[in-house]
Amino acid sequence: MNEDRNLEGLKALGAKTQYRMDYAPEVLETFINKHPENDYWVQFNCPEFTSLCPITGQPDFAEIRISYVPAERMVESKSLKLYLFSFRNHGAFHEDCVNIIMKDLINLMQPKYIEVTGIFTPRGGISIYPYANFGQPGTEYEEMAMTRFMNHNQ
Repeated sequence: MNEDRNLEGLKALGAKTQYRMDYAPEVLETFINKHPENDYWVQFNCPEFTSLCPITGQPDFAEIRISYVPAERMVESKSLKLYLFSFRNHGAFHEDCVNIIMKDLINLMQPKYIEVTGIFTPRGGISIYPYANFGQPGTEYEEMAMTRFMNHNQ
């Protein structure tokens, strides 16, 4: 019975998959974190992320890595897959994709800490790897975000 309450309101999980053709943050869903008193990492890796160049309309391919420390709510993985898929026909620069994903997940679940990395495949001989992170203001996670940001790729 308690398990059912944790999954209340989830629509994507167990339903026939409906793919959106453009950016769709409304497909994101959450469930209750059973261990909010614990600090632990949740990591997602999407090796087949696709978006469109907003100028040329050509596809851009990337691996998107999302890591977060949950608070009260957690993102449901199927809804996250559908959300990331919704970028497929969306025109946005690499840096925009990473920041949009991070901000949507912050708005959705208010994590203690989150970071999103995009590892985009080369186009024109250049790879772009944007990184964004966030820690809840006024907490130790804000300091953690600054430390991880300042030491990123070192």
